[in-house]
Amino acid sequence: MTPASSSRARPVVVLREVVDDDLPVFFAHMSDPESVRVAAFAAEDPADRVRFDAHWARILASGDLIRTVLADGEVAGHAAVYGPPDHREVTYWVDRAHWGRGIATAALSALVALVPQRPLHARAAADNTGSIRVLQKCGFEIVGHDRGFANARGAEIDEVVLTLAR
Repeated sequence: MTPASSSRARPVVVLREVVDDDLPVFFAHMSDPESVRVAAFAAEDPADRVRFDAHWARILASGDLIRTVLADGEVAGHAAVYGPPDHREVTYWVDRAHWGRGIATAALSALVALVPQRPLHARAAADNTGSIRVLQKCGFEIVGHDRGFANARGAEIDEVVLTLAR
């Protein structure tokens, strides 16, 4: 394989439990200004490490399913299923350096395979076509539209509501 073709190869994507050493990597991913803008629904102040740590302490203590996404052994993001049993939602974040390589799709597919209960729900900024496409590739269908306040944009924006029924 030439270097150009090897960079196009699909990475091996696995999920594993979150460990403390993942959190600084997640913080770097989730404070990247371009990633935050695209995701739209992000922390009020993505650069606030104290709030980030408190938020992740709550997440890790919640009992929800949260996994670190590894791509070829490198921490590439995280994915989770959270919420009350009658309305479980998925969320994921993949570092911008890994966008366009199929990592989010592989990670989300692996995550939903761990959760047999249906339906699962998701939301995405209406203009985040990459995330909507990932969700649709994983079987989610658009079931509605909504508006919500997006901290990253400082305004209410359109969002797409999706459900995985099967």
